[in-house]
Amino acid sequence: MLIENLGGNLFGTIPLGDIVLYLNPLHIFLFVTMLLFTALIAISRTETQVESMFGSLDENKVSVGIKEFKHRRFLAIICGIATAGAMITGDLFNFTLFMALIGIVNIGIVSAVKQVDVLNSAYQYGLIAMMCGLPLFGGAAMILAATGTLSLFELATIPASPMMIFGALVMLIGVCGESGIAPFFASKAEMFRTPGSPFILIIHLSSLFIIVRFVEILLTIL
Repeated sequence: MLIENLGGNLFGTIPLGDIVLYLNPLHIFLFVTMLLFTALIAISRTETQVESMFGSLDENKVSVGIKEFKHRRFLAIICGIATAGAMITGDLFNFTLFMALIGIVNIGIVSAVKQVDVLNSAYQYGLIAMMCGLPLFGGAAMILAATGTLSLFELATIPASPMMIFGALVMLIGVCGESGIAPFFASKAEMFRTPGSPFILIIHLSSLFIIVRFVEILLTIL
């Protein structure tokens, strides 16, 4: 499918050898929106989690300490920057690298939590993310072997072959696992119960933006 049919008219290209970065309204919108969310999260303070006590009217308040606050804010900013990079890149391999980085920092954002359920969910998500790293990079390698390039600008002009289709489907499995969406969402659900909003929000935002961008990549390749 033509790039112009997906993201709008091209604003320009940035040739970097075989890798040709291209800018269109869709990419710029996703990139700027993600940076704005990241900036808002960076200047925000964490909220105190209030839990109702079972069998009584008492409440249990869970706050985030200053050390943990700095740890989460830093990783949330890295996650936002990595997601913004995935929105603007025109290289399929760079997209997989940003995707892998997002999976790593998502675990780090909740790594300091002293809640068994949250840490257990993060551990399970980490296992899924590590296992899905193989199809993520393997799918990109298959596309490279079939076409000789990883530039999305160039891939858009190459007719889809069975190897490209298979590689894209394998890569889809990797993206689903790394971002923690269906059918892997159960391994990530309990992570959202941790205190520390709005930093925990970046985990959900990164998954949403990554899926939107990868759907555009699939349509571009196939």
